[in-house]
Amino acid sequence: MSWGLIIGAIAFWLGAWALNVWLANRFPASRIVRFFVPVLFGVTLLVLWEGIARGANIPPILLPPPSMIWTKLTTSLDILRADFVQTFLKSALAGYGMGCAAAFLVALAIDRSPFLQKGLVPVGNFVAALPIIGIAPIMVMWFGFDWQSKAAVVVVMCFFPMLVNTVEGLKASEVMQRDLMHTYAGSYWQGLTKLRLPAAMPFIFNGLKICSTLALIGAIVAEFFGTPTVGMGFRISTEVGRMNIDMVWAEIAMAALAGSLFYGIISLIERAVTFWHPSIRS
Repeated sequence: MSWGLIIGAIAFWLGAWALNVWLANRFPASRIVRFFVPVLFGVTLLVLWEGIARGANIPPILLPPPSMIWTKLTTSLDILRADFVQTFLKSALAGYGMGCAAAFLVALAIDRSPFLQKGLVPVGNFVAALPIIGIAPIMVMWFGFDWQSKAAVVVVMCFFPMLVNTVEGLKASEVMQRDLMHTYAGSYWQGLTKLRLPAAMPFIFNGLKICSTLALIGAIVAEFFGTPTVGMGFRISTEVGRMNIDMVWAEIAMAALAGSLFYGIISLIERAVTFWHPSIRS
């Protein structure tokens, strides 16, 4: 055991922590500081991980250091790129788009039908709680081993969270605002497009952000139950069996990066669309 590496990593982490605290308290409104603080915090965690993993001689099969994971990332770009295309671009993104679009249209139908409001929404809450482990094998049997079955799993996972958020968002406008639209002789569609949909946008984007994380998780887990010889889930399950844990962590890192960027893009679109909302103005 190398105590120098461990103590050095801990000292660096404590120093960076103190710097982060000072910056956050000294410049709370600075955009540069708000960007720098989480970046520095993430770097310190990696340094701490590296120092403990190497200093304590932890076997790579249990916990590979970040430098080993980075080496695997840079030397396996072709494999990682093919897995990314299969899992994210084909399965997750396709299922996300279809599930969210279908949920939005069904929410509009529910909004027009009191019967569907009382009947479908409770069923949706029930189905949203179904475990993905039970859904994925069925979808593989129905749609085959290619990306279509994974996209179907993502559709199921995204549909009901998006549906519930959209239905609740359509109720967000105030009674006095709706009465004013009736006073102006506004039709249902005019009230929907000019009042209720804009008021529902924070709820809709909340559903989109929730589904952005569920989509990638659903696609990866679905690949554990049958897939072509490509994909993040396939690679993780295969490399675990081969004890190539550094490749598993490389896939996890790529999935985390893709999911974070996807979530960030939706958040930026939300800020542009709902600039009028108090949470954005503040």
